Amino acid sequence: MKIDVYDTYANSKNGHIIHFDVLIPSGEGKEKAVKFAGEFLKTIGESANALKQERCNFCHSESANDEIQNSIEKQGYFILQMEGCPKPY
Repeated sequence: MKIDVYDTYANSKNGHIIHFDVLIPSGEGKEKAVKFAGEFLKTIGESANALKQERCNFCHSESANDEIQNSIEKQGYFILQMEGCPKPY
């Protein structure tokens, strides 16, 4: 499965930066990535409004590994947590 990676930043309610990538099937577009970013923020107790659309940008495309592909098949996206996230890799 080919996926698009959207590099995403939001500001937490505590004022720190939350940095994560939204991985979605290629061609679904930025609007879908922003929607899924908002859903992720809600799951970690942050407001979807913490995300500004201009801070969710296409980065590159790549092939999905099995873990990412399984997540995308189940929920439509995969979040790669980085800076300021509860379970960063």
